Amino acid sequence: MIKSEWFFWLVGAVFLAMAAQMVFDRTNPKRHGTAAFWGLLGACFFYSTWVNEKSLPAEPLGVAVLVLICLGGFNLTGKGKPDTTDEGERARLAGRFGNKLFIPALTIPLVAMVCAVLADKWRIGGTPLLEEGSETILGLGLGAVLALGVGMWVLRERRASVPLHAGRGLLESMGWALLLPQLLAVLGAIFQAAGVGDQVGKVTESVLPDGQKLAAVALYCVGMAVFTMIMGNAFAAFPVMTAAVGWPVLIEQMDGNPAAVLAVGMLAGFCGTLCTPMAANFNLVPAALLELKDQYGPIKAQVPTAGAMLACNILIIYLFAF
Repeated sequence: MIKSEWFFWLVGAVFLAMAAQMVFDRTNPKRHGTAAFWGLLGACFFYSTWVNEKSLPAEPLGVAVLVLICLGGFNLTGKGKPDTTDEGERARLAGRFGNKLFIPALTIPLVAMVCAVLADKWRIGGTPLLEEGSETILGLGLGAVLALGVGMWVLRERRASVPLHAGRGLLESMGWALLLPQLLAVLGAIFQAAGVGDQVGKVTESVLPDGQKLAAVALYCVGMAVFTMIMGNAFAAFPVMTAAVGWPVLIEQMDGNPAAVLAVGMLAGFCGTLCTPMAANFNLVPAALLELKDQYGPIKAQVPTAGAMLACNILIIYLFAF
């Protein structure tokens, strides 16, 4: 059986390999902090296996997260100049290979989809080929590995060090913001466990007019957008606002269709994603990769669309979910 842990170990090994490159990259003035950040993250992928098996304590992982936050928060990480192509070479290669460059990128979702849909039928001697319950994440991992091979074949590249250097450059460009979605998703779970959703629900019941369906729908959708702006992740906001308004008010009290209310409510949260720097992977990372002069440029361009979508989501739930 191919286990999901193997995929996580592979990710950790890649981080450790890149950290080893970073520590010797003298073009990066903060090479030691950068190497410590990504090396510590890579080590966590291995250590967490034993934490999950309850053979080692989890506290060191918490300490590691705090160290990562300090390294990123105090600006101790930087960017070097990896041994890869420059802008002119990339433009020349793009013109040479054209649409073939999309083949590796499309390999990942294709393999992930095949594994998610068909993997439960793949068995050897009655044993599933992929770990049950992890077919999707394993499909993503297998897709990434195959895409690497396909990319090297398409580009006629034989040196394994080339994609490693190029990947390191991308990693350093994104920086600590790459981890923000994961940390914010955990924050949402902490909020829910702390009973934030229940407290928001009590406040909502005290201020929401009885029987005012439109007001309740607007409160749920706007609340999803606002909490997403705060947390940077609609998945983190979803349990809080659904426990406070979505389920008890719109579904139980007003007999709303659960699938329609919750699906469109999540879309309302994504409207908040377009408007917050906390959603770094959607907003700050693209600005960094494109080297935009205004790091908030994507957010400014997306705000009008987000406002229009939020208004449409409110109307969709109000008109069609009851």
